[in-house]
Amino acid sequence: MRDEFLDRLRSVLGDVVDDPDILDSHRNDHATFCTAGVPRALVRPTSTTEVQEVLRLASEFRVPVVTQGARTGLSGAANAVDGCLLLSTARLNRILEISVEDQVAVVQPGVVNASLSRAVLEQGLFYPPDPSSWEMSTIGGNIATNAGGLCCVKYGVTSDFIRGLEVVLASGEVVRTGRRPAKGVAGYDLTRLIVGSEGTLGIVTEATLALRPAPEAALTAAATFRTIEDGIAAAAAVMAAGLSPSLLEFLDQLTLRAIQDYRDMGLPSDAGSMLIAQSDRGARAADDVARVAEICSAHGAVDVAEASDAEESQMLLEARRLVNPALERLGITLIDDVSVPRSQLVTLLRGIADIGTQYDVMIFCPGHVGDGNMHPTVVFDRDDAAAEARALQAFGAVMELGLRLGGTITGEHGIGTLKAGWLETELGPVGLELHRRVKAAFDPLNLLNPGKVLL
Repeated sequence: MRDEFLDRLRSVLGDVVDDPDILDSHRNDHATFCTAGVPRALVRPTSTTEVQEVLRLASEFRVPVVTQGARTGLSGAANAVDGCLLLSTARLNRILEISVEDQVAVVQPGVVNASLSRAVLEQGLFYPPDPSSWEMSTIGGNIATNAGGLCCVKYGVTSDFIRGLEVVLASGEVVRTGRRPAKGVAGYDLTRLIVGSEGTLGIVTEATLALRPAPEAALTAAATFRTIEDGIAAAAAVMAAGLSPSLLEFLDQLTLRAIQDYRDMGLPSDAGSMLIAQSDRGARAADDVARVAEICSAHGAVDVAEASDAEESQMLLEARRLVNPALERLGITLIDDVSVPRSQLVTLLRGIADIGTQYDVMIFCPGHVGDGNMHPTVVFDRDDAAAEARALQAFGAVMELGLRLGGTITGEHGIGTLKAGWLETELGPVGLELHRRVKAAFDPLNLLNPGKVLL
């Protein structure tokens, strides 16, 4: 039986994939625990015009569209829904401009974060947003989730570096939001509305990004502590000292043990926590690192290591980069990203330990301690239904705890399907209804990534 919709698509694009095996391999992002539907087809447009044609046809035939980048997300936002068209931005992958004078880059959404970072560095410039998946994740995906990263404590998240966007609406119309200059306040800030909307309001086909002068090579200090409390207290003291670290990361005892079991890093098995700090302030970096070491020692650090050059700094950061592979080998990972005020971090971590005991699950808790964004990670055996049920209960309890402490259910991963049921709890009924009205204004037929963010 012929499929008129796919026939019409092929007349526009030529390359329309409906092979079941290929579609199955594109059904979900890295949040493999989240459910994924069976897509109808996959398209890979190469221009804004092609995206427009795809969305016009999707609107005509009432076919839902799920946009995908590199599918490195952790909330199910890029997962297929039944009967949908998957729209990959993989071939929209050009860096259109790098302007040293204006300190901006103009890129298509399929550009990989690390590729952009290296390209602008050749011009003496710096694109700060650096999610852990930066070697794979794309700028479009980073925009969709308002991704964070290790450097957020100093530089902020993706939205802080988006000057303007080109967006194709569900109708096929194109809107340009924002501006190229550093300043501009005309009208509502539609750019910030699109950033973090997870493909539910429109499809980004071009982005103008703010850049900064490239910093000098960073130096790093790492310290281990007997307790969680000592590590958190040291982190608070570092932030209070006005040092402006470019990175401030925390590893709890369970995570340290998992990393050491995964690869011998010489990490002490009895350490209660570890703090990793970095400074990229050029000539001041060595002084900053020395000051961090002093602060850590004053707060009970058992051992402190200071890097003398960039190579040693990378070695000290290696433990942090091994978190995900170290935990993934232990089972299925439900990765949370609650954020709380720094003053509530000790209470959060104590509460997470209690939740782990209450539900008899392992909860590891690394995180970006400098900005209060932690990653409580519940690990369980997929083949154990009882363990899975307890893991989900624990996951919800962690989010509830974060909200109770004045925080948020997601600091950088987004809502997707994983946390959609919790959004009203954070926003309240009036806030949720406003979200729905915004969605209806942009996408009245509810074709763009339906079922994500808003239930």
